[in-house]
Amino acid sequence: MNYTLQRILAAILLVLLSPLLLLIVLLYILFYGGGCLYKVTRLGLDEKPFVLYKFRTMNEVATVMSEAEQQEWAMFGKLRHDTRLLPGIGHFLRRFSLDELPQLWNVIRGEMALIGPRPIIDAEKVMYGNYSKLIHSVKPGVTGLWQVSGRNLLTYQRRVAINVYYVRHRSLQLDLWILYRTIWAVIGGRGAY
Repeated sequence: MNYTLQRILAAILLVLLSPLLLLIVLLYILFYGGGCLYKVTRLGLDEKPFVLYKFRTMNEVATVMSEAEQQEWAMFGKLRHDTRLLPGIGHFLRRFSLDELPQLWNVIRGEMALIGPRPIIDAEKVMYGNYSKLIHSVKPGVTGLWQVSGRNLLTYQRRVAINVYYVRHRSLQLDLWILYRTIWAVIGGRGAY
């Protein structure tokens, strides 16, 4: 699916989802006094850095990880029972991937696509090894093949393989299939934490 069409779809989605986005912002104001957006630098097309937007789901205070958590983080890049999650809203937003909705703005700005490999931080490039250039030959996506293929239930190594497969085989048919599967992945919440 071409990037111009994806930007138009992102704008339409942003308008349609604006009541939900407003509700989420109001919940942050009510329970946390504000501070709903989380901004982080990620690598985009041709490894060009950009600021990615998400709803904040974690406390800003860092905690020390146990040895078991460090091993889980090394294998999956996520923690199944992350104690840093904001009580209530953090888990809910993650479970239904609502924390990703502000990335529609990144799509409108042309930094991301609706469908593509997940954007990574610079330190993750080492995990992609020789595939880093290939992965960054397309715009990163809000959703992608990895997210509909098991998400955080997959090892980081498997995530890399899935992202490489997507870039090598991307097509309109595959993108439409991913969009369809995204709906069910979000509703089911499988692998989201």
